[in-house]
Amino acid sequence: MTLRRLIAITLLATALGCGASPLSRREAENDIRKDYPVVVSVKVPESAKAIKGSPEHAKLVSLQEALTRSGWFQVTRSSEGDREQFQFKLKPQAPKTIRTGASGFELPAAEAEFVRTLPRREVTRDGVRVSYLIRLVHPTELFPLFLALHPGVKVGETKERHASYRLEGRSWIMMDTDESFKKAQ
Repeated sequence: MTLRRLIAITLLATALGCGASPLSRREAENDIRKDYPVVVSVKVPESAKAIKGSPEHAKLVSLQEALTRSGWFQVTRSSEGDREQFQFKLKPQAPKTIRTGASGFELPAAEAEFVRTLPRREVTRDGVRVSYLIRLVHPTELFPLFLALHPGVKVGETKERHASYRLEGRSWIMMDTDESFKKAQ
């Protein structure tokens, strides 16, 4: 081996050694675990319109049936040509866990807890995408409403989610996840 080749190999090894370490599974799990458990909720609009026979209409009909069965909501429907208007109003005897917002109601149905990260990592142009599993746990009295909208979902079932990381300096920073629910209080 020539001296020139030995110097080139040494410089390459030094350059690679000074770079950032890859995102470890343990580091990703510790970051993601902080955001769990989350509350899995059903969002109920105060008012919604849908074209009759559309998937949105079928969803609103399922929601209306489940909510009226619970006895916690008063639902009125009115036809406007090929569309149908749904109005949802909370009754006084409804559980206090139902939150009222500007555009409707949020009904806590269960929690989702972090299970583990998966071994695969996807390198993106901005960093790394980590896959992980969550599990549906602790169903509430409002869980049947969630099932009406998501038939086939089972408590204890796992679902895959993803977290995006970006390298800043020598540290990996979690930018976001595709989790749509909020951290449990």
